[in-house]
Amino acid sequence: MMSIAGDARVLLSMLRGQPRAGSHAERLAAFYGPQAGQYDAFRERLLHGRGEMLADLLRALTETRGATTGARVVELGGGTGRNLLFFGTALDTFGQVDVVDLCTPLLAEARRRFATRANVRVTEADACAWLPDEPVDAVYFSYALTMIPDWRAALDNALAMLRPGGVLGVVDFYVSAAKPAPGLVRHGAFARAFWPRWFSHDGVKPCADHLITLCEQLPAHQLTEAMAPVPYLPLLRVPYYRFVGRKPV
Repeated sequence: MMSIAGDARVLLSMLRGQPRAGSHAERLAAFYGPQAGQYDAFRERLLHGRGEMLADLLRALTETRGATTGARVVELGGGTGRNLLFFGTALDTFGQVDVVDLCTPLLAEARRRFATRANVRVTEADACAWLPDEPVDAVYFSYALTMIPDWRAALDNALAMLRPGGVLGVVDFYVSAAKPAPGLVRHGAFARAFWPRWFSHDGVKPCADHLITLCEQLPAHQLTEAMAPVPYLPLLRVPYYRFVGRKPV
C-alpha cells in the first residue's frame, strides 16, 4: 500500500544512491535494506510492463508445452518475488519455480511471501553463475538486467539453463542507439544522455546494448518499446521495453 512515509524512505535511499564500496551483494543490501518493506509499493508506479511481459511469456510457454502444468520457471534478479503474482492461478500449475537474487533484504521479503508455497524456492545466488539441476522451460529478468554488472554473463547463463525451444523474457529500462537498427525506436539526444546518468546513481545502467544483444541471440521474438511515467517527475517519460524470445531448437 502506497504511503507518504514509505515513499519518503525509498526516495531517501535513492537520493543517497547505491554505495560504491564493497561487493555487489553488499552494495545491494546497503541500498535496498532500508527500503525493503516499501520496495514493492513504490515500484508498482515505476516498473511498468511487468504484467504484460509475463502474460506474453505465459502464452509462449503454453504454446511450447501445450500446458503450463509442471513447467520449470526461473526469475533471475527476482528480489521480493512480487513478479510471480502476475502469473495468477497459473503459478499453482508450475512444477518448480526459482527466485534467484543476491540481495538478502529483498529475498527475506520473498521468503515471507512464499513460505507456504511448496513449488517456489528462493535462493540467494549470483544470476551469472547459479544453475538449476536440470534445464528449465522459461527464464526471465524483470528490471534486473540493468542492475547486473556483468549482464552479458547473466544473459549467457539464462540461455544456458533454458532448454531448446524454451522461452526467455525481459522487461527493463533502456535507451536506444544513436542510429538503431531498422524497426527499432530512436530516442532523442536528451533521453540518451539523461536516463543513464539519472539511474546510474542507484546502480541501474540502461543502455542500447541489452536490446541489441537480445534481438541478435533470439531472432524469434516479440518486442514492444514504450514510454512510462516516473513517480515525482511528472513531465518526464522513461523508455522501457518488453521482450519475449524463444531459444532455437
